[in-house]
Amino acid sequence: MPYRFTAPVVLPCDPACSVIRDGAVDVDGGRITYCGPRAEAPASTARVTALPGILLPGLVNAHAHSPMTLLRGMGADLPLLRWLREVIWPAEARLRPEDVRAGMLLGSVEMLGNGVTTSTEMYFHAEEMAEAVLATGARAVLGGPVIDLPGLDWREMIADTDRWIDADGLRFGPGDRVELSYAAHSAYMLPPEALRSTAESAAARGALVQIHVAEAADEDTGQRAEFGSVPRLLDQVGMLDGRVIAAHAIHLSDEDIALFAARGVGVAHCPGSNAKLASGFARLADLRAAAVAVGLGTDGPASNDDLDLWEEVQLSAMLARLSTKDATAIRAGEALLLATRGGAAALGRDDLGALEAGRWADMVHIGIDGPAFATGLDVPDGQLLANLVWAAGSRHVRDVWVAGEQVVADSEPVRVDRAKVQSGAREAAARLRA
Repeated sequence: MPYRFTAPVVLPCDPACSVIRDGAVDVDGGRITYCGPRAEAPASTARVTALPGILLPGLVNAHAHSPMTLLRGMGADLPLLRWLREVIWPAEARLRPEDVRAGMLLGSVEMLGNGVTTSTEMYFHAEEMAEAVLATGARAVLGGPVIDLPGLDWREMIADTDRWIDADGLRFGPGDRVELSYAAHSAYMLPPEALRSTAESAAARGALVQIHVAEAADEDTGQRAEFGSVPRLLDQVGMLDGRVIAAHAIHLSDEDIALFAARGVGVAHCPGSNAKLASGFARLADLRAAAVAVGLGTDGPASNDDLDLWEEVQLSAMLARLSTKDATAIRAGEALLLATRGGAAALGRDDLGALEAGRWADMVHIGIDGPAFATGLDVPDGQLLANLVWAAGSRHVRDVWVAGEQVVADSEPVRVDRAKVQSGAREAAARLRA
């Protein structure tokens, strides 16, 4: 059944971050067929849903490990490499498949409540993550990690993803809710042979590769000494010839940024996690100036410690301004685009991240009953965007749709019981701590 959504303000998240007053969005078959002024909308007998606030695209979380909701707060005051080796990896060794499903259910519910409709996940037991996402009605790009650790065979990890894609295809589920990817952990946790094999498997299937790149200054000293930099290594093994999203990408040289731009590599910028772990300032302004596609990621909820992409919107702009000493480095509208259109572009997805004809109808309704919008919506466009980005945030998310299906209504998930999800996660986390 076709639907028409109307709102006093519609933000399509086009490249100019336009503000449409008295707007309409038409949806048919889960995809958008029109977005623009209501007065110019085509004649239609579609059912009308009149929303009282702001309608915008669902946010795209470009990098996450959401099942780590079960590990939230563990090792909270350690630097990255000690945090991984002393706390996280030992805890993850005790994970069961059902634990990952419980953690992903909680993470998915949390993100949907924050207006995040798509998340890019790298974690163990990816099949359990897929089941959780299909249960909540969210959308995800999933990859089981390819990593070289005692007891783990990176060759078999690649082969597992090969078999899954060959059996189910790159995308499946209602509204193509699940996309499969290859999740190479990092250059410092994989030999060049594994990186090359991952790249070859992904290229053969047209799949995305997720990989951590240059997150900590001391993580890849061996790779830098041998190859010059991790981006150069990835280029040498052929990984940059296909779809790649590089998570964090903090410690990059000018040459690395130019290489990413030339190869069309996307970057998942994770300012909250970077700050909490003191990993450094990503060169966001320089990446954007080089026309590298940049999205925003929360990283895992054990290193951030939440899955609120609105915080990353604010932090991306604040830290870019602080690191460049330029208060205009990232404006409010530009920060919003990083979380929507930018995240989709970084993933190589032209069907997400904007309210445009042909894209999936992943949409968020922002309520305006609160101090952030006490002065109303009848303010200049720049002020309205500033109020949304700097003052409103996730607490104003009221309703969420994925592929035209409502999955959050009045700030509560529609398809799962939030209390049961939280109870299941609590039981799983208690067993991991025992």
